[in-house]
Amino acid sequence: MIKRFFDKLLGKSAPAAAKNPFGKRLEIGPEVHGINPALVDERANNVVRTLKNAGFEAYIVGGAVRDLMLGLAPKDFDVATNATPEQVKNLFRRAFIIGRRFRIVHVIYGRGREHEVIEVSTFRAYLDNAAAEQVAGNEKTSKSDLAGMKHAVDSTGRVLRDNVWGPQDEDAARRDFTINAMYYDPETQIVVDFHHGMKDAKARSIRMIGDAATRYREDPVRIIRAVRFAAKLHGLGFSLEPKTASPLVKSQSLLLEVPQSRMFDEMLKLLQTGHALASIDKLKELGMARGIYPLLDVVVERAEQPFVKAALLDTDRRVGEGKPVAPSFLLACVLWADVRDGWVKRLAARQHSHPALMDAIDDAFNARIGDVSGRGKLASDMRDIWTMQPRFEKRTGSAAFGLVEQPRFRAAFDFMRLRAENGELEEVLSDWWEAFSMADDNLRNDMVDAVKLEQQQRPKAARTPRVHKLPTRSADGLPAALSTAAAAPIPYDQNDADHVQAAATDGTEAPKKRRRKRRSPSRGAGEGATGGAGEGEGQGEVQGASQAASRPETQN
Repeated sequence: MIKRFFDKLLGKSAPAAAKNPFGKRLEIGPEVHGINPALVDERANNVVRTLKNAGFEAYIVGGAVRDLMLGLAPKDFDVATNATPEQVKNLFRRAFIIGRRFRIVHVIYGRGREHEVIEVSTFRAYLDNAAAEQVAGNEKTSKSDLAGMKHAVDSTGRVLRDNVWGPQDEDAARRDFTINAMYYDPETQIVVDFHHGMKDAKARSIRMIGDAATRYREDPVRIIRAVRFAAKLHGLGFSLEPKTASPLVKSQSLLLEVPQSRMFDEMLKLLQTGHALASIDKLKELGMARGIYPLLDVVVERAEQPFVKAALLDTDRRVGEGKPVAPSFLLACVLWADVRDGWVKRLAARQHSHPALMDAIDDAFNARIGDVSGRGKLASDMRDIWTMQPRFEKRTGSAAFGLVEQPRFRAAFDFMRLRAENGELEEVLSDWWEAFSMADDNLRNDMVDAVKLEQQQRPKAARTPRVHKLPTRSADGLPAALSTAAAAPIPYDQNDADHVQAAATDGTEAPKKRRRKRRSPSRGAGEGATGGAGEGEGQGEVQGASQAASRPETQN
């Protein structure tokens, strides 16, 4: 005290007190924060209630509290507690511990597409990363070294393990943004705030807790999260605080060390939260349009193309309406140009239509996605969407009935509808399939018969030659098929018409295809009663396409 007195007399300023990294606990009542309890999901309420009844602390935490404070209905609810993952799991019938880097619990409600996941995390301790166990490689190359470690970093300071439990104030300090570090108790309706998150929410500021550059180094994915929140909240007037935004570009190279599977997931979050176009605009605004992730570079590059932009707008619309969205559909739209161009190139080289399409799809996967998706359900769904596109042009016989029963028909139809809306197909085709998909069997039969009749009534000059190969020439120079009444046209694949026309101009012969055997008229009615009217037209090719589309690896 005497020293401070003499320092004051001599005009010396007292050293600034060290800032408490854990902040100061503030409890904010409902009259101040204004959260409407009716916006809280009952399943999240149930998780909090169950944990508290078992003697633990429990709060709704993160972005859900921010959204509730802004008067928005959160799409996801996370819960934080002082119970360990094992203790949480034991309290719920359908609960699963997931993750290695951060061990958390998923509590599952409902089944199928209607299921809801409440993510429950344990309060984590705030630890000095300089004192953490260090590994030489990264999370992917050092799996054996990381086994059993609770707190570990790599040589760059990136946190690879963070599973040391601690008190609530330390848990708040290790979260990323102040507006995501508030805790809400739905029973007492108290908001707990350690880092002035409510103040920043009112000021519409997105601010990192602690030094931004250090926090980006600890977990580079926070770079993408900063962009995502800035895009998502831009419409509400939020912006990145300057000290939070300034290290973003310089820190971008840190993302190269993040496992590709995690980057793939973060890219999907960026594009599927209902603000895909806003996120792309924010990346451009921040000077980060390239270099985050190769596939994201393609999305940003093609975002202004009418077809891709329509797909992004459609995704944003569906999220806004609370409808489900699938990453397979959006990525199929983004990479369609690669598939289509590769398909056309192979057709020009006289490759048959279906193999040409399959090869073009494989090339697109290898060039743009690699092994990230594991060639699993995502790749299977994308493949189904693409391989169904030629089949939409076949509307006679049993082809239409078989196509509409495919598990991925709706996604493939939506894809075809976007193609039609952007001038790649006639919109009448999209309208026909929309009506066909909702009609009963009688009306479907009438629609198919009408298409067949329309095709038969077309002028012969307007019809595409229904042959697999060029007819041979007779002595008078006319096609032999015109000089002999015995010749009959052979059913063909509509996608081979271009091959026929190309061959007609250069005098070469189109690739031969196996002719389908015709049934003898003398055979019994029971032997030939497998198909309806019009089924013979292109049936061999339809069956081949159906078999290819129903192979085990292409099913959902």
